[in-house]
Amino acid sequence: MLLSADIEALWVTFKLATITTIALILVCPPLAWWLAHSRSRLRPMVEAVVALPLVLPPTVLGFYLLLAFSPQYAMGSTFQELFGQSLAFSFTGLVIGSMIYSLPFVVQPLQSGFVTMGTGELEAAATLGMGRWQRFHYVVFPMTKRSFLLASMLGFAHTLGEFGVVLMIGGNIPGETQVISIALFEHVEALAYDQAHTLAGGLLVLSMSLLVFIYGFLQQNERRWGYW
Repeated sequence: MLLSADIEALWVTFKLATITTIALILVCPPLAWWLAHSRSRLRPMVEAVVALPLVLPPTVLGFYLLLAFSPQYAMGSTFQELFGQSLAFSFTGLVIGSMIYSLPFVVQPLQSGFVTMGTGELEAAATLGMGRWQRFHYVVFPMTKRSFLLASMLGFAHTLGEFGVVLMIGGNIPGETQVISIALFEHVEALAYDQAHTLAGGLLVLSMSLLVFIYGFLQQNERRWGYW
């Protein structure tokens, strides 16, 4: 049975994952498109920075984000002056940290989709007088729906399981920054294995169900249309 604190943590987790995924889907396509088509010498460096959260320990990333969010540094002090609250140990700080930590899980599927789609359709659309946004709406997005869906799914699922980053920059404030992974850790520390099993088993079943659904849905569409 879920405790009231666990329900609050579950709500914070889903809210964080939803907001983070939406924000990443809005800001990542231009970056993924540039990485897919740019020949700049800076591209390897940018790709390395994007992929850094894949290999960097979460506590390391969380530590430097905590420093950046503190009022002693420019980012944290500017945010506090504008909004009257600290960026560290806040839900807003969690969203920013989660976006950075989940960035490669959204950018890389989009980048792969943009690489494989080719440029012939875009060139044809340009000859018909379509503007940049029209080409994205009528050509790019329909041809890369699968990549957008995979990117959204991976970003959401990855944010659900965050622990090190959110603990470092958000602390453990019930109802505000305490996510389900931290609540699970607390139950294990307190030897409350029944509650820990409930949370861990629920997240395991949810994550597996979401992945099976999305891959099954994509496979069905591939068989129906040949691509998506």
